[in-house]
Amino acid sequence: MKVSEIFFSIQGEGVLMGTPTIFVRFSGCNLDCSWCDTEYAKNDADAKEMSVNNILDEIEKYNSPFVSLTGGEPMIQEGIIDFINALLEESYHITIETNGSIPLDSIPTSEEIMISMDMKCPSSGMTKSEMYDNLSFLSPRDQLKFVIADRVDYLFAKKVLRENDVNCPVIMTPVGGMDLKPLAEWVIQDCLMVRVMPQLHKLIWGNAKGV
Repeated sequence: MKVSEIFFSIQGEGVLMGTPTIFVRFSGCNLDCSWCDTEYAKNDADAKEMSVNNILDEIEKYNSPFVSLTGGEPMIQEGIIDFINALLEESYHITIETNGSIPLDSIPTSEEIMISMDMKCPSSGMTKSEMYDNLSFLSPRDQLKFVIADRVDYLFAKKVLRENDVNCPVIMTPVGGMDLKPLAEWVIQDCLMVRVMPQLHKLIWGNAKGV
């Protein structure tokens, strides 16, 4: 597996926000979102080829039961399911951050796995890549995220929620993770039952890498 970086920080997004977490960021992505904030992980020349055991040895250095698999896109990595199973055997709680364009039916069913799936809005330029069938794999322990750049994105997200049965918490975050006011006002106006959330790591460290 190609690993861009492994680091220990706090979870900056979603329902586990603020939780000390080990991040395994994989290199490579099958999409090209216009506002991607981890461009360096798409085709990282410095990525390391690591085995399941190599990664396990590295993350054991940190004192946290929470591991986030991110990218890039972790689901394109050969051996990712073997790695997920190995993490389960070691009693980690796993967050799988995925762009929703890869089938999720190969992910093991476990109370210790949270699928954090992005639904790509129009501003990303990647809306047509979304696999709506993946919504059926999301359970109450998972989360669905929309990154919102403008009113068009918001109305798209609202339409997706109206037309699909979503059985998990829904997160809406502004592009850049910090300008919450317009998005919060739209959600309040529509009484939309979603969570408007910042990207906490950006509020603390800005766009610094490895935090």
